[in-house]
Amino acid sequence: MKLKLTSALLLSSALAAPASAEMLSVVGSWSNLPLYQQFESPFWTEILPEASNGTLEVAMTTHNEMGLGVGDVFNLLGDGVYDVAMTVGDYAVADAPELEGLDVPLVALDADTARAMVDAARPMVNDIFRDRFNSHVLAIAPYPPQIVFCNAEVSGLDDMRGLKVRGSGRMTAKLLEALGAEGVNVDFGEVPGALQRGAIDCAVTGAGSGYNAGWWEVSTHLVTLPLGGWDPVVTAMNMDRWNSLDAETQELIQTTITAEFETPAWAVAQDALVNDVACLTGNAECPYGDARDMVLVEASEADFDAARNILITEVLPDWAARAGNDWAQRWNDSVGAVVGVTVDLD
Repeated sequence: MKLKLTSALLLSSALAAPASAEMLSVVGSWSNLPLYQQFESPFWTEILPEASNGTLEVAMTTHNEMGLGVGDVFNLLGDGVYDVAMTVGDYAVADAPELEGLDVPLVALDADTARAMVDAARPMVNDIFRDRFNSHVLAIAPYPPQIVFCNAEVSGLDDMRGLKVRGSGRMTAKLLEALGAEGVNVDFGEVPGALQRGAIDCAVTGAGSGYNAGWWEVSTHLVTLPLGGWDPVVTAMNMDRWNSLDAETQELIQTTITAEFETPAWAVAQDALVNDVACLTGNAECPYGDARDMVLVEASEADFDAARNILITEVLPDWAARAGNDWAQRWNDSVGAVVGVTVDLD
């Protein structure tokens, strides 16, 4: 597969790039979701080439269009199959359990706090991608908070006991199991069919992702407690490719992606949640199209307190045991200090 992908990308590069241009082969995240459509694709195919005055050209596709397993995206990037890739950090935690500390549920309840958490984690993420995936991190952008779609009548967390729930990451799955649900691993694209067949009862994703992917067609209740964090999407470049660029080009890419991709994506994250919930439930005007009629389930303070207690006493210590105390201590000193949560290392 690696040879086939490399050959295809090299061919597209040779056909598309002027002789004086640097051609970058770029693999985006889910092609049918707003982050790609509104930010990733315009940045790589329009904004960066224009900012470079044509010295940078881009051949872009997405991991779902290529048929890549989401867990393979960053491994193939490190191998140099393409130059740049972006996908949810949680997809890579099987190879880097320490990366789970980037997306901890229930600790950032608004976009400003979520960005502060990600900024605090950035030095850790830089080291993880350098050492695990031979890559240089360029940006970390959010999906909206990961909430719960259920094809079952639920009024709060207690009603999820015994239900089969697809989580959005390992920490989320652990949290769901501690709450009495059964965590089930289902690929994002397979969720609608699984909900329709009854293979799962609920699934966790961003409200906008669920709206655009049609999850409202196969689910009835929307639980807005952010059990899945913000699902940050990491954009990284193969380290060898990055090091091959001159300092001026590196600076151009980094400053432009921060200003024209990362910052705008964060700026709309909070309003996106409100608008997406409106589109799914009809509780307010939907700015994107037709509003749907899912039942809105707003978590009680007791629900939040119960979930947060499980996070602190069970989920984070479980992560620390997998990642190791050194990484957990780094998390305490950076992310933990920002969100006011500490992993107990005793």
